[in-house]
Amino acid sequence: MWKSGKSSGAALLIGALLVGLSGCQKQEGPSEKAGKEVDKAAEKVGQQVEKAGNSIQEAAKGDKK
Repeated sequence: MWKSGKSSGAALLIGALLVGLSGCQKQEGPSEKAGKEVDKAAEKVGQQVEKAGNSIQEAAKGDKK
């Protein structure tokens, strides 16, 4: 009987901790969402600039021949 009580108590404690921790998660606000969108846009721009730079280098190699 004692083992059953310990197991139940441990399960109850773990459950309470999980519920408590899930309540602590921070919700994203509008500023954080906007910041993530700006980061995505900046990354896309960076990729396009890199592509353009590669194209320019390839064109410059063609002019030297």
